[in-house]
Amino acid sequence: MQLIAVKIEKPEPINFILGQTHFIKSVEDLHEALVTAVPGIKFGLAFCEASGKCLVRWSGTDPAMVELARKNANAIAAGHCFIIFLGEGFFPVNVLNTVKMVPEVCRIFCATANPTEVILAETEQGRGVVGVVDGFHTKGVEGEDDIQWRKGFLRQIGYKL
Repeated sequence: MQLIAVKIEKPEPINFILGQTHFIKSVEDLHEALVTAVPGIKFGLAFCEASGKCLVRWSGTDPAMVELARKNANAIAAGHCFIIFLGEGFFPVNVLNTVKMVPEVCRIFCATANPTEVILAETEQGRGVVGVVDGFHTKGVEGEDDIQWRKGFLRQIGYKL
């Protein structure tokens, strides 16, 4: 067995969700869940099929996000993983619970816009996602000024009143 790190390639402001599912039907079910949760959502999704033809299956509403999803899923190439890229201005917080509730979804590894590496185990049989490195290491503990900034920022962007 070998451990591999695959860097997610994306523009800085773009958010994505990386997860694992268990059935080819997931592509259509995830698509339907996203467009139902947020009408007009721009996204691309890709799914790594783990049997049969073992293709990257894909769908979406935005060609650039679909291309990002296909490219990154192909680089990860781990059975039954999926990746959803959300167009600029769309965020995981608005769709994450909906994605989790899709019956085929087994787990979510991350939902982020941070620089991310996917840690994979590769055997003779194939690849599996072990985990992710989401962002950077912690540099300290927030102080009073940091708390005030955090609270102000959340209200500025409309997530708190």
